[in-house]
Amino acid sequence: MKNSNIETSIWSRKANQEASDLDLRSLIPLNELSLLDNARQATGLSDFGSAEWIEPFRVMLKSIDSEAELTFIGRLMTRNDIVQWLKNRLLVERFREHNPQVVDQKITRPTFVIGLPRSGTSILYELLAQDPAVNVPLIWEAFIPCPDGGREKLDIQKRKLRANTAFSIWQEIVPNFSSIHKMSAYIPAECGLLMANTFISDHIASLHQTPSYSEFCSTADLVPVYKYHKLLLKILQAQKSGGRWLLKAPEHQIHLEALMEVYPDANIIQTHRDPIVCMASTASLLRALYLVRSNKVFDTLQFENIVVGQATADRLTKVMNQRESKKLDEKAIFDSRYQDLLTDPVSVIERVYDYFSIDLSLDMKDKVLAYLRGKPQYKDGKHRYPIGKNLVKDRELFSRYQNEYHVPNEV
Repeated sequence: MKNSNIETSIWSRKANQEASDLDLRSLIPLNELSLLDNARQATGLSDFGSAEWIEPFRVMLKSIDSEAELTFIGRLMTRNDIVQWLKNRLLVERFREHNPQVVDQKITRPTFVIGLPRSGTSILYELLAQDPAVNVPLIWEAFIPCPDGGREKLDIQKRKLRANTAFSIWQEIVPNFSSIHKMSAYIPAECGLLMANTFISDHIASLHQTPSYSEFCSTADLVPVYKYHKLLLKILQAQKSGGRWLLKAPEHQIHLEALMEVYPDANIIQTHRDPIVCMASTASLLRALYLVRSNKVFDTLQFENIVVGQATADRLTKVMNQRESKKLDEKAIFDSRYQDLLTDPVSVIERVYDYFSIDLSLDMKDKVLAYLRGKPQYKDGKHRYPIGKNLVKDRELFSRYQNEYHVPNEV
């Protein structure tokens, strides 16, 4: 199976080609001083908060500079993102100063959807989000969480437009991107976008080919990251009506102890799907993500070398060991198979609510069915991706996991 359906648009290729002889590092600087000055000038503010973000920020910049090989458009997008995250930090401190009561907000029994990438976390998240009793951070809120822009005077409409411009361009550069993963300012956001404000986040790693940054993040202390995540939820909660928080990110799966330390009453929903298919789909997604910003891209089968079977198996084994050793409260975790979600989504939702003793509104079933009717499978095109021999040969690595959660082979 070829990958010709995942290619960049003609206009983006022409723009990058026209700029290929320019000194992009000077034209679109990604150095610390330039980025910090831009954020300060845009907001008229100077307090970035506590200093935990500085080391990962510098590691990220060095890794991007030496490894990412960004195009002209890629550098523009990356600079825009980084400046926004810096501005957010400034605006968070301003918001706290003007609204000191925000730290007293309570985040009670938040629900987190976790699992391997491409294991059904997104569709389950979207279905659970149909409950009007939950708060779900939309992409525009996660991208610009604070309403007061200092000199820019950001209101809600400006925040929405700015976020939609930043994310809708992904599909304009890679036209088939929506068949893999929908992007818009108005859909539920993954927590990685909130965590990007700490500069330790898989959202950042997914945008750039930066292995040294990813290595740094893999050994970092995530407790401060989750504490900042919680602060951002409090700020968003102060702007919304009451409700339980519903959240989602695959990366939570590898940081459950840190998550539970900061959110000790959290409800966890862990999705389960054939890891071979998850890895193949993730490889294809990574290729599309990297294509948005870089010409340093291989075909999908070569990308399977990035999604290493042993690393994925270790990730799943870590969670199983934590649960067996009682490091995690088994009662706080509900297991959801991808196959069950496909065959009877309403029943899955009902079991989730029953497991966590949450009241299910009488019309929730109708809302779930209506959402599914409005978003049939493959509405934006079918995500086609090859599954190479390198992945299939790793099947044995997942025998314990598949037996433990009764996960069937899909290939």
